[in-house]
Amino acid sequence: MPVKIRLQRHGKKASAFFHIVIADGRAPRDGKFIEKIGTYNPTTNPATINIDADKALTWLNNGAQPTDTCRAILSYKGVLYKNHLQGGVAKGALTQEQADAKFAKWTAEKESKITGKVDKLATAEKDSYKKRMAAEAAAKDAKAAKVAAKNTPAPVAEETAAPEAEAEVPQTEAPQAEPEA
Repeated sequence: MPVKIRLQRHGKKASAFFHIVIADGRAPRDGKFIEKIGTYNPTTNPATINIDADKALTWLNNGAQPTDTCRAILSYKGVLYKNHLQGGVAKGALTQEQADAKFAKWTAEKESKITGKVDKLATAEKDSYKKRMAAEAAAKDAKAAKVAAKNTPAPVAEETAAPEAEAEVPQTEAPQAEPEA
């Protein structure tokens, strides 16, 4: 009986949610399973993965074969790396303390990367919100200026300007007759 570590689909049509299960390889995808060892939610960013690493490691040591997606999930959570280190301890290449130290270092680095990504996404979302609000405020101001320009009456030409123009015209004096001598 080939045992598989695989995903069992749940959730709605457009929002998938998966259980990570240990199942007989001949059982249908969403059918009978032996044990549920975790969950996987790919709709969040980054994807949410909850897994019991000890149970997964036990099943890997007992010969369970993960599917491609589950292999990627187990690798992401460090279960395969821990299995690799345990193989080195079994062969005598490492001591258990060295293996634990390497795994703790790897876990700390992985957690810092995940935290960095979450922080980066949060700041990007805030920056995007600020840009949208600034653009909306600029559009609102432009529209308000346009409405204000439309509602103000046009300046009327003054009628008093015309008589002033006539007053400025120099008047010529009539020629006077010269006295006869």
